[in-house]
Amino acid sequence: MFKKMLVFFTLALFTLGSVPAVFADDAPDGNERKGKYTYRKVIKACHENGGVDSPSPTVSPADMTRAEWKQIFESRNFEVFGCQAQWDAISDQDIKDIHAYFHAFAKDSPAPATCS
Repeated sequence: MFKKMLVFFTLALFTLGSVPAVFADDAPDGNERKGKYTYRKVIKACHENGGVDSPSPTVSPADMTRAEWKQIFESRNFEVFGCQAQWDAISDQDIKDIHAYFHAFAKDSPAPATCS
C-alpha cells in the first residue's frame, strides 16, 4: 500500500512539474507595463520631432500577430512605427519591454488590445 502511494505521489509531482513547460510560450524577456509606457513615450517624442502626425500611437499591438511582431522586433526594422532614428536610439532593454507589450496584446493573443 505504501509503495503504491509513493509511486502515485512521485508520478503526480513529475506531472505537475512539467505542466508549466507545456503552457510556456516564447514570450520575450521584458516588462509589458514598462513597454507600454516606453512605447507611448517614444511616439510622443517622435511626434514632437515631426516624425509622425499624431502624438498618440497609431500602431496597435492588435494590428499584427505575435509572429509578425517577433519578426519586426528581432530584425529591428521599425518602419511600421515611423521615426527609425528615434527607434535606433532606444536601449535593448526598452526594445524587449516594448516587444513584451506587443506580444501580450497581439492579434492572436488571449487578450488582444482593443484600443491604442
